[in-house]
Amino acid sequence: MRPTLLATVIAVGGLALAHHDEHGKENVKVLSQKEITEKLDGKKAKASTVEVTLGPGEASAPHRHPGPAFGYVLEGEYEWAIDDKAVQKLKAGDTFYEPGGCLHRVSKNPSDKKKTRVIAVVLHPHDAKDIVIPEKKE
Repeated sequence: MRPTLLATVIAVGGLALAHHDEHGKENVKVLSQKEITEKLDGKKAKASTVEVTLGPGEASAPHRHPGPAFGYVLEGEYEWAIDDKAVQKLKAGDTFYEPGGCLHRVSKNPSDKKKTRVIAVVLHPHDAKDIVIPEKKE
């Protein structure tokens, strides 16, 4: 992501919510943040919806989310993998699900010519500071 989503999930209130490190390439735009009735682990929760745009060949650093994430590929192709699962190549119209806290280890636009756009909804504790938690380097 750009150091400015998921950091690309960001804007005045959203910029602080999503955080990616300076090596991230994607551009994240916060579309909405809504209080929800359901609780996560007994805590008040929110749903944040973001649009992530990856230019040709761009990828984000491995990261986690503080709650489950649901995604939909709007445009282009998207290489996606969590934990130790095989990399999947998704295309426009495909969806994906990430359990809360899993390692989102691959998030990449495999095209060398076209951009990729993904909509993601992350459910998270109301008081979460970031909805993107960079994976610590070993």
